[in-house]
Amino acid sequence: MRILLCNDDGYFAPGIEHLARALADVAEITVVAPERDRSGASNSLTLDRPLSLKRAANGFYHVNGTPTDCVHLAVTGMLDGLPDMVVSGINMGANMGDDTIYSGTVAAATEGFLLGIPSLAISLCGTPGEYFASAAQVARDLVDMLRRQALREPVLLNVNVPDVPYAQLRGTVVTRLGKRHKAEPVVRTLSPRNETVFWVGAAGAAADAGEGTDFHAVRNHLVSVTPLQVDLTHNAQLPLLRGWLAR
Repeated sequence: MRILLCNDDGYFAPGIEHLARALADVAEITVVAPERDRSGASNSLTLDRPLSLKRAANGFYHVNGTPTDCVHLAVTGMLDGLPDMVVSGINMGANMGDDTIYSGTVAAATEGFLLGIPSLAISLCGTPGEYFASAAQVARDLVDMLRRQALREPVLLNVNVPDVPYAQLRGTVVTRLGKRHKAEPVVRTLSPRNETVFWVGAAGAAADAGEGTDFHAVRNHLVSVTPLQVDLTHNAQLPLLRGWLAR
């Protein structure tokens, strides 16, 4: 089995090291990750300059681009054949609800999915994360399950793991994405050169976080597994829009 690992925190992040160690004895592992932290890069591709691929002393490859660049470059130009799976993470911090739109961790897995490869995005729901070993073991468990019994079609799974010891996890549940309140406003401040600068505000609090959501699962020490899709069509509004245009 061949697995491509990526993340959005950079090739030096502790999460991807834990992930590589956890999967090393069940698959041939190739790590291709950004050269620096690209959190929040979403599904962006770098089209205005060429990309470079370099190998670090630990054997991990790094790219001067986004998480999506990393997976796209690896699958379409670096590897000899398609990997059997793409695993992205372990992200430091949750990727639940609306976070998935912005997440570079989810984006790397999404690129694998778009290329026809079963893909997992793994996030540890704590900042700074303490129990990366728990998330790594969850990733290993899911990979073992997919090895033993593959699903009938490529899947994109968003996995959020509570930041607790593995023994304290209460199980794994299939969830839907919850929703957050509106994000906090940007923070205006002055630079050392007396220039006005802005920091993006914090994410909003969970709004739709009831039973069945990813927020509810993690809050109750359950691993949340959410199947994602790429089709953004708002199908329920198609009749409304057709009627509006026909007036």
